Amino acid sequence: MQIERYETGKRMSQGVTYGGFVFLAGQVAIDAPGASVREQTTNILARITRLLESVGSNPTRIVSTTIWLADISSFEDMNAVWDAWVPSGHAPARATVEARLAGPEFAVEIGIIAAVGN
Repeated sequence: MQIERYETGKRMSQGVTYGGFVFLAGQVAIDAPGASVREQTTNILARITRLLESVGSNPTRIVSTTIWLADISSFEDMNAVWDAWVPSGHAPARATVEARLAGPEFAVEIGIIAAVGN
């Protein structure tokens, strides 16, 4: 099996496929830094959708998700956007934790593992 890397930079790739799966780097709201948790989550999920589609996957194929929140009190705000985005009947295994993120302008980070293909 071949490893393929997508949107690769010096430090990391935004996605790596191997063995029928895609492993996405943790996504932050680079297009909405400092915005509300809901806006940041919306921005991140749009990025995730684009990345998944670029490797032949989609949100129905997500098998595992890790969500990091800078402040766990924003859990419900993040979930309001997440719940509307996850396709009905396709909720992945998920963990959500509070953590200090890469910068104070980021309130949410989301990492995804998904199956590639139909």
